[in-house]
Amino acid sequence: MNPARNKSDKSHAIQTVMEYNVVKRNDLIQKSRHHLSAQEQKIVLYLISKIKHDDNDLKLYDFRLKDFCEVCGVDISGGNYSLLKDTIKKLADKSIWITLDDGRETLVRWIERPYLDRKDGIIQIKLDELMKPYLLELKNHFTVYNLYFTLGMKSKYSLRIYELLKSYQNMGQCEFEIEQLKKMLFAEKYERYQDFRVKVIEVAIREINDYSDVFVTYKLEKQGRKFHKIIFYIKFKKNLNERLQTFKNIEKKLNKTEE
Repeated sequence: MNPARNKSDKSHAIQTVMEYNVVKRNDLIQKSRHHLSAQEQKIVLYLISKIKHDDNDLKLYDFRLKDFCEVCGVDISGGNYSLLKDTIKKLADKSIWITLDDGRETLVRWIERPYLDRKDGIIQIKLDELMKPYLLELKNHFTVYNLYFTLGMKSKYSLRIYELLKSYQNMGQCEFEIEQLKKMLFAEKYERYQDFRVKVIEVAIREINDYSDVFVTYKLEKQGRKFHKIIFYIKFKKNLNERLQTFKNIEKKLNKTEE
């Protein structure tokens, strides 16, 4: 095995990601709850990024196993093929709660049946058919961001909060009741605000500011003696030096992970 060649292949796969955009209807971002790991979220985002703007149906997409694993953070370099199968199975077994226009909630699966061909090095996956209204032929009320800006994030909360904030980016800010945000993130286990701030909010803000195309700050509002609301302020990184530093941060993170 040639380490230099493997590193080159990985670099090519990562650089290619810079051409991929994730496009979702805002309802799917702002009115949904899911309990996916960071790795599972990246798989879903990678699949969505393969949708073309003129697609009118969800397709069974083919991926090189090697590229798929490198982008989605699944390490099968040591021949641990079962890890990939377990990760895909966990994702296939999970659903997402979506709030409909009439206020009712319904469950939608993420993916349909996957096909893995280890011999030919190909993986085929199709997103669930019920996801079509949230991913295809979107004319308004949708969010776009580059898949590349998610690669350096390791916290599942960072990925989810980043996507939420991107959906409000044009407004420059958004606010949530803290208990509401905990519920959206499936982070109710952090009953004390201090734990929620340290384990979720601070980690997410740090990763978003280091690895994404936006810079985020926040402030808190109290109701009585208790923190009740959190307000996020979202600023797009227009400055060239800021953007170049972000690219360096991402590359450094990915190379460190590889080591």
